[in-house]
Amino acid sequence: MQDKPYKTVLIVGCGYIGRRVAALLQAAACRVTGCVRSEASRVVLEGAGIHARLLDLDQPDIEGDGVSGYDAVLYCAPPQPEGDRDLRMQAFLRLLDTQAPPRRMVYISTSAVYGDCQGAWITEAQAVNPATARGRRRLDAEQQLSSWCGTHGVHWMLLRVPGIYGPGKLPLARLRKGTPVLAEADSPYTNRIHADDLAAICVAALFSPHANEIYNVSDGHPSNMTDYFFRVADAAGLPRPPAIDRAEAGRVLTQGMLSFLNDSRRMRNDKLLNELDVSLDYPDLDTGLKSCFRD
Repeated sequence: MQDKPYKTVLIVGCGYIGRRVAALLQAAACRVTGCVRSEASRVVLEGAGIHARLLDLDQPDIEGDGVSGYDAVLYCAPPQPEGDRDLRMQAFLRLLDTQAPPRRMVYISTSAVYGDCQGAWITEAQAVNPATARGRRRLDAEQQLSSWCGTHGVHWMLLRVPGIYGPGKLPLARLRKGTPVLAEADSPYTNRIHADDLAAICVAALFSPHANEIYNVSDGHPSNMTDYFFRVADAAGLPRPPAIDRAEAGRVLTQGMLSFLNDSRRMRNDKLLNELDVSLDYPDLDTGLKSCFRD
């Protein structure tokens, strides 16, 4: 359990979500440092009033850059693009000061660790069975982090997050290109969460009296992927994309997009709402999309 407020927080991979979390933490009088890979990203953070640190977890000589002095860590960085292990998480854990580790670590994982559940409603008790290398890397990161925390007496939280949407994070370029989508009858169930709600959930996980827990993060109103593209197109005033069958999809869609079409599940968010005491500002896609197109 937390015994005093976390006042110094490190956000690893401080991008679209991390900057939102940083703003909320700063409003709560926390000192926040955001880790980014590039000088351009550092300038963006500093411009937003967030103290920035350059940290490239792909560099072989990274062991010289220790990480210490933080009460809590929010890890948002994605794994490297290939392989079944998250080498970036491995590199980061090697940097942490084991003599004075953070008291809590929160990891933004992915719902892809569950694999294909054939459209069933699932809770956090669902067995993990990632069907893609993307999902296996995330599961490896979860296991690395929880194991390290167990060894060093650090509290951890895992947030299994589906598709994130919000202002500036919608598939508008794809819609403008007219890239086809799978016919609704063949389209898998998908789940989503608004970026601002996810940021608030991250803060709740950092300050929660609960520890060593896994949470499914979603708005609790899944639909299918094609419905999502159609509704974004309607909200943006764009033509709906053409719908194609699975055989045609295998010929024209990218392998990355096809990998998303092979996982179908509906995520319950009861545990999230009850234990983290979260009230979502955007509990469904209609309210969330309205926020994305405000003047």
